[in-house]
Amino acid sequence: QIHLEESGGGSVQSGGSLKLSCAAQIFSNYCFGWFRQAPGKEREALASIDKHGKTTYAESVKGRFTISRDVAASTFSHNVAANRFYLQMNSLKPDDTATYFCASDIECCGDAVWCVAEFTYLGQGTQVTVNS
Repeated sequence: QIHLEESGGGSVQSGGSLKLSCAAQIFSNYCFGWFRQAPGKEREALASIDKHGKTTYAESVKGRFTISRDVAASTFSHNVAANRFYLQMNSLKPDDTATYFCASDIECCGDAVWCVAEFTYLGQGTQVTVNS
């Protein structure tokens, strides 16, 4: 059964770092990504990583956030398997305050990241608060 669950959110001072994790029971050859949503705002796609390890980032987080996946736990399998992927967030700003979601779907969207905000499978979200 497909299931995604985030962990690692919390409160941090401006300039600090957090690492989010996503435990994903999903097809290992799917695209994985992260998006966030602040109160009263639309979803903002942040990053994606495809089955080959290619990463793509939104301009707002490029150079500060890094997406990765646990290769040891992921195989190019057509069966649902236990995967894990991460979002390392550095140089955090108050504007980064939001609920962060991990998400997955069949394909990434090439050199863009917008599609992550529309992925079919997603977790319940984890809150990140950056204090000034």
